[in-house]
Amino acid sequence: MNGTALAGIASIPWIVMPVLTAIRGQDSTSLDGESAEPPAQPPLVSIVVPARNEAGNIERCVRSILSSSYPHIEVIIVDDHSTDGTGDLARAIATEDPRVHIVENSLLPAGWFGKQWACQNGARAAKGEIICFADADTTQSSDLITRCVNAILRRNADLFSVAGRQEFGGFWEKLIQPQIFGFLIMRYGGTETVNNSRRVKDKIANGQCLLVRKDAYNALGGHELVRSHVADDMMMAQRFFAAGKNVVLETGINQLSTRMYTSLSELIHGWGKNVFAGGRDSVPMGWVGQLAFPFMLLLGPMIVFVPPFVLAAGVFTHLPHALMLWATITSIMLLLWWAAIYKLSEQSPFFALLSPVGALIVFYIFVRAVWRGSRVTWKDRDYLSA
Repeated sequence: MNGTALAGIASIPWIVMPVLTAIRGQDSTSLDGESAEPPAQPPLVSIVVPARNEAGNIERCVRSILSSSYPHIEVIIVDDHSTDGTGDLARAIATEDPRVHIVENSLLPAGWFGKQWACQNGARAAKGEIICFADADTTQSSDLITRCVNAILRRNADLFSVAGRQEFGGFWEKLIQPQIFGFLIMRYGGTETVNNSRRVKDKIANGQCLLVRKDAYNALGGHELVRSHVADDMMMAQRFFAAGKNVVLETGINQLSTRMYTSLSELIHGWGKNVFAGGRDSVPMGWVGQLAFPFMLLLGPMIVFVPPFVLAAGVFTHLPHALMLWATITSIMLLLWWAAIYKLSEQSPFFALLSPVGALIVFYIFVRAVWRGSRVTWKDRDYLSA
């Protein structure tokens, strides 16, 4: 077999993976298809917002919730020992609107992550038949809750979550975030691919907007189910599904937006806490999968930056023709793939030219996460993830 044929064969994974990912990723259902009219007898929805040092976000988040067209809501803000004035801002809103209630979080017990404990205490105060857990860095459209409730009723969901639009402000967010979400699409596919899977490990949810039926939530123990898991939303979906509950994910690009991280440092620390310690819970094949997971995790970004680096090296050194041909084919495929991902993320497709740089940073995040293992640090607290 000549070098040209070998290069072609070696390039097949870079050609096949984007095509398969695009096919699987298109299998999604959107909240746009759900009714924006409240049901005839709308159940009370309790919206729990856990907040620890969210002074820059809490007012925007809560006011967007209060603008909801859904006629029957209460908002429970759990102030988790904030030191930046989050509680004062929340209490000021509560004086303006009787639908808003403030819960002062009690001391964090051993074995619990802070967010889970805040959600648990918020749920205890909730009166609604449906509880919506909403992150403080999210913004909700006026029709979000209405469409979610209609989706829950139509699909008979016990746990329902929304994959919304991600806001990217600075350069590093625009470069790195689409890559990480691109890897997530490669792993999970579209919402219906997730919903139709019969494997527990394929179930995910988005904790930025996660709704549960209160009776199912209480019957399973609430957030105690996932008290020591850093990826609490994914584990909640898996535990609900394993218990025979109906778990549903839909997209809500026009209904929910989130700006997760605002700097390169936050990106590194934020994804670093989730990607390995939490990602292990999505790995199939038992102990074999667990052993292979660190290597498979690091392989993802390497697939992105190795071919263009080989191609660049060939400009200055003499590399075999077959290797250069392989690097050329795979680099072109990667450029087209990432241009599509950046465009889908509402960013300039020209960011694809810098995708090797982004992949190097993602590789660093992943290496750092693997090295830290189960150790998680977030918002001045140290944890050990299960």
